[in-house]
Amino acid sequence: MNVKLTLFSLAEANRIVEELTPELKRLLLGKRELDQIDKRIMVLSLAVSGAGPDNPDAIELRQLAPRRAQLTRQIASGVQAIHQRGPLLKDLDKGLVDFYAVSGDRLIFLCWQLGEAEVSHWHPLEGGFSGRQPLDRSELE
Repeated sequence: MNVKLTLFSLAEANRIVEELTPELKRLLLGKRELDQIDKRIMVLSLAVSGAGPDNPDAIELRQLAPRRAQLTRQIASGVQAIHQRGPLLKDLDKGLVDFYAVSGDRLIFLCWQLGEAEVSHWHPLEGGFSGRQPLDRSELE
């Protein structure tokens, strides 16, 4: 995947957050469904060991495969679409999104998490969520 480096102002990041929120919520629901299907597949795989093709668990296992494949494609496509706009989806389960930005003379990530009203934190490129710090808006203006 070829991701371009896009620099965002705080205002641009907040505009994108507003636009991405519905899509991110949809992706998160798909990911939760995929996780449930994966757990069910794991259980059924154990249950059908040595079972015939007419076994109800074997039938259910076969029926789950197309939905799993569909969800996997939808999630991958959605994540790719977000990345092509410039932000980086760092953790789908948490809804963590980072935006490249410049603060003073250094490159940083503006950091936003699904459920937050706006982008209000940052962290260094080599840091992660645990290194988030509140924004000093004057450094970004």
